[in-house]
Amino acid sequence: MSTISLRLADSLHRRVRELARRDGVSINQFIATALAEKMSALMTQEYLQRRGARGSREKFARALAKVAAVEPDERDRLS
Repeated sequence: MSTISLRLADSLHRRVRELARRDGVSINQFIATALAEKMSALMTQEYLQRRGARGSREKFARALAKVAAVEPDERDRLS
């Protein structure tokens, strides 16, 4: 495990302290979790961009053509 020194504005420190308290975790755990969530979001975005670059309109149209043209179940209808 690594240690880093982090400088926070006083207002941000107060807010993170309060949020961590409400969440029942330490400030360290709160910040580590927030960092992991941000990294996950960025990595997901990169993955989807790479995956999207491999797609094509033709493949999409072929897949869509396989979907049956039926009305949705009553529970699935948009109002």
